[in-house]
Amino acid sequence: MAEAEKLVEVWRGPILEGVHRGHAVICDARGEMRASWGDPDLVFLPRSASKMLQALPLIESGAAELMGLTTEHLALACASHQGAAIHTDRVIKWLTALGLSDSDFRCGPQEPSDRPARDGLIRAGALPCQMHNNCSGKHTGFLTVARHLGAGPEYVDPTHPVQVAVREAFEDMTGLASPGFGIDGCSAPNFATTLRGMARAMAKMAAGETGSDARNLASARLVAAMARHPELVAGEGRACTELMRAMGGAAAIKTGAEAVFVAILPGLGLGVAVKIEDGGTRAAEAVIASLLVQLGVLEAEHPAAQRRMFGPVTNWRGIEVGHYRVLI
Repeated sequence: MAEAEKLVEVWRGPILEGVHRGHAVICDARGEMRASWGDPDLVFLPRSASKMLQALPLIESGAAELMGLTTEHLALACASHQGAAIHTDRVIKWLTALGLSDSDFRCGPQEPSDRPARDGLIRAGALPCQMHNNCSGKHTGFLTVARHLGAGPEYVDPTHPVQVAVREAFEDMTGLASPGFGIDGCSAPNFATTLRGMARAMAKMAAGETGSDARNLASARLVAAMARHPELVAGEGRACTELMRAMGGAAAIKTGAEAVFVAILPGLGLGVAVKIEDGGTRAAEAVIASLLVQLGVLEAEHPAAQRRMFGPVTNWRGIEVGHYRVLI
């Protein structure tokens, strides 16, 4: 097993203050690695970076078609959103169309990270609901599939038909039997795979528009929806949203907890998977931005790229006191 590599340095003035080690893989849809750092066979939990794979049954089952879901719905199904009004208003409208309510979710309440939404709750003396959970779009997708299949309400149970379908799609796309799962922050099972497997899955999604079977078509629709609605996939100020806007649809990218980041590059037929060993999100953002620049889909001089790749590190007075250095 290969060791994690030094991927990002953090400098404060002339002093090296920190180092982030990790793993990264660039892969094509055949599973051939184009480049790798660290251990490509590292088994890990992709966390929210797997939401596009978890959303495949929403389309493949016929549920999306029957419900008349739009690209906005599909983008939300892949989202780790901020709980802003643009997110929760759409989630509630979708949930209402299903004849369901907030109590039907199994993701748990979460304080919105969107400041206006959070402050609005405080002023109203209200508590956050499950619709504010960053995964509520994904869970509305799960509920849509469950309703379509006539399955029970406990859709996060690993043996539930929704999760059985998710696991089948996940294993087919990664090309590997998952060795197990952990329970995610939103209570859904999160299936493990290797970094190479995850990069392969992202490459298969990138190649979706070149195929004609149901999984190819579903992949292409999800990728197109993410690229079309980057503000729904994350939110203002977030790396996913800002970098996708900067690339103008050339790639769909998604973060996951504990410093996971993936990218889907339809024009190149490539997938990228990144995992930072210490869980440092700033390093995952720096590495994914650097790789997107190297692959020619992100302009190195774009402010969103510069901010992720180099910082700067600032203090409370706004003074620039350091920077990042990406080593790949």
